[in-house]
Amino acid sequence: MNILLISPNTLQAPYPVYPIGLDYVAASVSAAHEVRIVDMNVETHESLGRIIKEFQPDIIGVSCRNIDNTEAGKPLFCVNEYRDIIHWLRERSKAVIVCGGSGFTILPGPVFKKLGADFGIIGEGERFGLLVEALNRGENPADIPGVISDPETAESMIPQPWNGLIQRHFKQKNPHTAFYRDRGGMFNLQTKRGCTFKCIYCPYPHIEGHRHRLTPPAVVAETAVSLQEEGAKYLFITDSAFNSDVEHSLAVAEAFREAGLTIPWGGFFAPIKPPENYFKIMKDAGLTHVEFGTESLNDSMLKSYRKPFRSADVFLAHEEAVAADLHVAHYLLLGGPGESRQTINSCLDNVEKLGKTVIFFFLGIRVYPHTKLYDIALAEGRISRAMDLLEPFFYEAESINNDTINDLVKQRAANRPNWIIGSGDPTTLNVVSRMHAKGYIGPLWEYLIN
Repeated sequence: MNILLISPNTLQAPYPVYPIGLDYVAASVSAAHEVRIVDMNVETHESLGRIIKEFQPDIIGVSCRNIDNTEAGKPLFCVNEYRDIIHWLRERSKAVIVCGGSGFTILPGPVFKKLGADFGIIGEGERFGLLVEALNRGENPADIPGVISDPETAESMIPQPWNGLIQRHFKQKNPHTAFYRDRGGMFNLQTKRGCTFKCIYCPYPHIEGHRHRLTPPAVVAETAVSLQEEGAKYLFITDSAFNSDVEHSLAVAEAFREAGLTIPWGGFFAPIKPPENYFKIMKDAGLTHVEFGTESLNDSMLKSYRKPFRSADVFLAHEEAVAADLHVAHYLLLGGPGESRQTINSCLDNVEKLGKTVIFFFLGIRVYPHTKLYDIALAEGRISRAMDLLEPFFYEAESINNDTINDLVKQRAANRPNWIIGSGDPTTLNVVSRMHAKGYIGPLWEYLIN
């Protein structure tokens, strides 16, 4: 059978993101079938039409990575784009259309209904290989756990962590590989799945499970070196937090050194109290960029968010990362339950104490099902169970609204180029694009540090 996998995600703020999920989906398909990946950051509808005519796919998989951009101030709704491309495909192909991905798993019923696909996969994409074999045998894929053909069945289905083989299928000859190699050279790397944190707003544990499934460090390093050999100039670790399992992250760093990885890398880190010399060890293994999911620098808000750290831990982690000569950024998420003018000002006062860093402020928290924030919003009467959360809904604290928070942050951020509200304005994004075109690698936000 001919299998066409499509990444329709064209969101490039702050930079285009390599569609790593489709590498894993492609690897789940038996070698008896032909698989091609199409990235709409690279292809046009015209060129996609030519590919369909030439390749004649039997099955088309559409990755729904994002529902929206989760920014209250500059909202972008992605599902309409997915719907349009599926309708466009229907006019040109008789292939079975399957949708899946992290965004789909968060709201599978509403997304499936809107897209009009034949089947949907809730949870990790490796189930796609089982779906392909079921169709090849003439069986109904909806009998596979995690596969749906009716939006009504989606609501009661909880994704189960994939317990089968997990492997990645990366091909340098794929047309989209050159696109990312020539725009910062950034490719993604995964070291584990699942998240043990209990942050009130995050759907990550629902998508991948509440427990870590660790990839052996030697396998991670082998993949990293193979990406390096195939043109990667920078690796970004896509784990929810690379150091959520500290011992595993240290083992991965050691495996990088032993395998001879020479390109720089970065990732998301939780600003928890680090072990002695932790960031020096990471630096010696090639780490250059630390992106802390700090969310607030007010302890009452960190408690509200159920974070496993407090402000003192943030300062300690920050200081040790800076001392290791690493580029450091902090992501703040303002406006959750209990937020007030006092907590905002307290947070901003502490932010001003952080030196040699970039601060990304995100104002207003997107409410997703299967999170504690959903339960809080429901109990407070801000949403109802019948409410369609496909349209972005952002929580607002009782004591302060998101517009006021925006004004307070803007007043403090004035004349500070390293304080960024949201993912950046068009001017900043154009600068990043031009720098990548000139050969600069990585995320580049370090150039904003004073």
